[in-house]
Formats: sequence, structure tokens, C-alpha cells
Amino acid sequence: MNETPKNGLWTPDQPMVSIKDVHKSFGPLEVLKGISFDVMKGEVICIIGPSGSGKSTLIRCINALNDIQKGSIKVEGIEVNDPDLDKLELRKKVGMVFQQYNLFPHKTALENVMMAPIHVLKQDKADVEQRAYRLIKKVRLEGKETSYPGELSGGQQQRVAIARSLAMNPDVMLFDEVTAALDPETVKEVLVTIQELAEDGMTCILVTHEMGFARELANHIYFTDRGVIVEHGPPASFFAEAKDPRTQEFLSQIL
Repeated sequence: MNETPKNGLWTPDQPMVSIKDVHKSFGPLEVLKGISFDVMKGEVICIIGPSGSGKSTLIRCINALNDIQKGSIKVEGIEVNDPDLDKLELRKKVGMVFQQYNLFPHKTALENVMMAPIHVLKQDKADVEQRAYRLIKKVRLEGKETSYPGELSGGQQQRVAIARSLAMNPDVMLFDEVTAALDPETVKEVLVTIQELAEDGMTCILVTHEMGFARELANHIYFTDRGVIVEHGPPASFFAEAKDPRTQEFLSQIL
């Protein structure tokens, strides 16, 4: 596979996200122990595994929310572990949606979506407002623009959070257990939204327990345990032919 050039000039034939030998510790506890994989433009990657296996830490490292002790993470040729990293430039490229929606409770859905482009990117308010209306329609919340988070269901709040990330016009979207806090009936509406993003060609990396979703939509699945990638493959072979006992045991518990 082609190496990303050192000057940061990225082209679509190279990995959009390239993770090489990433190690991350919190004090004496090593959480990531040499993780490596590439994500090409337009791919949907699902990371699964038991709690405490390092999944959420890994995608927080991709967005520079956690630093790493060793290795390399590049997003479109930008080295995330560079001490001189411009985090704003990175976060223009990488959107992230968390398990908790983190919406501003005293702002409407529309205002929540508009805030970052206006205050962070200094974009024109009228242009941002037009785009925010389009994004709220995209996540199927038309008519909820003036609703406050407290007036929305968990699934609706999570879709506002997705629209808010999309408002920065990212090239990659990271999803960290975004359905974990939702009622079962609202899980599907969020997964449908992510599915539509993927079908539009958005590059997506998801930490998820939704195996049906991973089976149907992922290009590649990575199973992590105790900070390492135990097994990986496309869904058809991953679910049918898992070879490692740890993978087999995990799948037997959740399928």
C-alpha cells in the first residue's frame, strides 16, 4: 500500500486514515498495545470488542482527544501525533459523535447545529443557517428546528448531534457507541441516519455493539481485546469463520 507522503499532500488512492503501531497508556495501564490499520476513502469500519478493550480510546486518539505514546496516526496526510498539530485543522476533517449527545440545553436544535461553523470557522450566519436547515432535514428532523434538546427523544438528540458534526463538513466521521444510551426503539433511527451517510460516501469509523449493522454495512470489522486487534476481516468471513477463541466467545455472547 502506498505510503502517505511526508509533505501532507494526500490523494484518494492513499489511506484516508492510517494507523501504525499505536500505543497508548494511562499511567502504568497500557490500553493500546500496537494497533495498526488503514481506512480508505468511503469505507465503513466497525470496531467491536468487550468493554475495556481500547476501542473508544483508539478513536479518541484519531481526533487528538487523547495523545499517544508511540506510533503514528495520519488523517489525509496530517500526523495527529505531531506536537505542532493544528487541532482545528484536524477537526475540520474529522467529525465525532459521542455516546452522550453533549448538546447545549438552552439552544434549539438549529442553534446547536449552527454554533461551530459560526463561532469556530467564522462563517457567514445566513449561509450557515441555510446549511443547518438542510442538515436537519438530512437527519430526518424537519420541523424540530426550534425544539430544545429537552423536548427531543434520545434518538432525536443523537441525530442533532450527528447534524452538528456534519456542519463542519468533515471528510471522516467517528462514532463512539452512539446508540449505547438509547432505548431500543430509537436505536434504529440513528443507525438509519449513519447508513444514509455511508451510502452518500462518507468515510465512517464506528465503535459499536450493533452486530446486525456491522454485518450489513461495514467494509471491514476489527475485533479488539486487551489493547490489540485479535481478528479482522470483511463481515461475511468475520462472522462465519472467526478463528480466534476470544472472537468466537465474544460473538457467541452477543449474537
